[in-house]
Amino acid sequence: MSRVRRFLSLAVIAGVLLGGAALARWWSEREIERALVRHAGPHDIVMFTTTDCPYCAEARSWLDARQVPYTECNTSTSAACRTSYERLRAPGVPTLVVRGERQVGFDPERIARVLQR
Repeated sequence: MSRVRRFLSLAVIAGVLLGGAALARWWSEREIERALVRHAGPHDIVMFTTTDCPYCAEARSWLDARQVPYTECNTSTSAACRTSYERLRAPGVPTLVVRGERQVGFDPERIARVLQR
C-alpha cells in the first residue's frame, strides 16, 4: 500500500508542476499579445510575404486574430514589395521589419521586445 501512496503522491506533484508550467506559459503568451496590441502602431510592423508561404499565412492569421496592426507586403504580387524585400537581403519569408529592425521568421515575443523599447 505504501508504494501506491508514493506513486499517487508523485503523480499529484507531477500534475501540479505540469499544470503550473502550462499556466505560466499561457500567462506569458497573453502578456506578449497585450504588449503587441498596446504598443503596435499602424506602420510599426511590415511583414514581407509570398502567396504560397504557409508560415506567412500562420503569421497573418495570428496577427489578425489578435487585431495587431501591420502592413503586409506580398513579394509575389507587388514589384515594389519585391524590390524592398530584395534590399533587405533576407533569406526567406515571412520577414518582418519592426520599427526599422529586420526579423526573419515570425516570433511574437521578439516583436513585442522591439515595440516596448
